[in-house]
Amino acid sequence: MTEAELTQRLLAYFAARMPDAERIRITRIERIYGGASRQTYALDLTYEQSGQRIERGLILRRDPPDSLIETERRIEFAALQTVQGQASLPVPEALYLETDSDVLGAPFFIMTQIASGAPLNPFRLSEIDPLRERVGRQFFDHLGAIASVPLSGAPLCRERQIPEPDQCWKTELDYWVGEIRRNQRHPLPIIDAAIRHLYRKPPPPAEQVVLVHGDYRTGNFLLDETGEITAILDWEMAHLGDPLEDLAWATDPLWCSNDQERAAGFLPWSEAIDIWQSASGCRFDPEAFRWWSVFAHIKALAIWLTSARTFAEGDNDDPILAWSGWFTHAAHELFLAMRLGPEYGAGK
Repeated sequence: MTEAELTQRLLAYFAARMPDAERIRITRIERIYGGASRQTYALDLTYEQSGQRIERGLILRRDPPDSLIETERRIEFAALQTVQGQASLPVPEALYLETDSDVLGAPFFIMTQIASGAPLNPFRLSEIDPLRERVGRQFFDHLGAIASVPLSGAPLCRERQIPEPDQCWKTELDYWVGEIRRNQRHPLPIIDAAIRHLYRKPPPPAEQVVLVHGDYRTGNFLLDETGEITAILDWEMAHLGDPLEDLAWATDPLWCSNDQERAAGFLPWSEAIDIWQSASGCRFDPEAFRWWSVFAHIKALAIWLTSARTFAEGDNDDPILAWSGWFTHAAHELFLAMRLGPEYGAGK
């Protein structure tokens, strides 16, 4: 679909969704690159309503044309609705959800655009050295706040099944192992050994079942020049589960240039854990965290394998898929191999 056709279809959609608006125009539409799971566009919308001229910056999140997965769009939209109104969490406002592929060729939703901030490259954390502590405190405070979001009547609970505390680990491991089996194109001995280990030695039941962002990490939030986190993005993998899952994913070595001395490359581990515990109301369990840290490698590898297969089969030619299937896959296999020593007894 050309940009001109996309613009015309969006104008027709806004006209139907905003019957009181007149002279609706899209003055700018621009593709935002950097993510492979969906297409993202920034657009400026102007219209007149009740005699006033209104300008709004919006974000369109659309599945790639080859995708038939509608549930992810509903999940991301419901997750944003769930966290909206939580004062400590900076998130865009979810406006419109459309699961009918006829409108734009694929499911999509529209949210408000955050005016300030840019993503932080996880491979260039040194660029924010003077602000590292300030960013880190916010990073772990927001992560804890996500786990503390009330779930009673939450929109996400209508889209995601609430697991039993002792099934959180298995629900997630089963899913991501399934993705590995579906997308692997050759034997994976290191990954297989880690999977056997995770099934043989499961973690204790979740202390409580909470909202899990699913992809909270460096690169998935916006940061302004003062070191303020202005928006938490990419909620498509949100679900209900063990709070330690998000903590392990957020502190995976890939997202912090393999900085092992600081949690997520920001703060000393003890300080980061204290902030997270205070904001979440959850208790940090070192043994359970180690299990979830290994799981994070498996989850990441499932994503990289999916990326590689999608690119190799020509379903999506975005170069980031090829890069993920090569570089990040190799990095996570190395991390996994280093974890499969005597401490874990993976070969026993």
